[in-house]
Amino acid sequence: MSEITKCPKCGGEYVYFDGSLYVCPDCAYEFDGENGAAAANDETPRDSNGAELLDGDSVTVIKDLKVKGSSMVIKRGTKVKSIRLTDNHEEVDCKIDGSSIVLKTCFLKK
Repeated sequence: MSEITKCPKCGGEYVYFDGSLYVCPDCAYEFDGENGAAAANDETPRDSNGAELLDGDSVTVIKDLKVKGSSMVIKRGTKVKSIRLTDNHEEVDCKIDGSSIVLKTCFLKK
């Protein structure tokens, strides 16, 4: 078996094999040996479950989120309608309680 020394997503050097996939402890990216580099370059916005996100989708927040610069907290289970994709595939733009907010896709599910 060939030795995997770097993560294809972040370049981390501490990648380990957990029995079925290679895992990077730095960025928590999981990949198989053959297709890991191709999957790391995927620029498609995806939610926490891996479902593809599109403009206008409705999503649910999976974790309580504190809003920086405000005392506002977005509670787990909050439904967000009509998201807008941004240039960064890891972020979406939306409105919650009349405030325009950018959320990370890793805290959303379709």
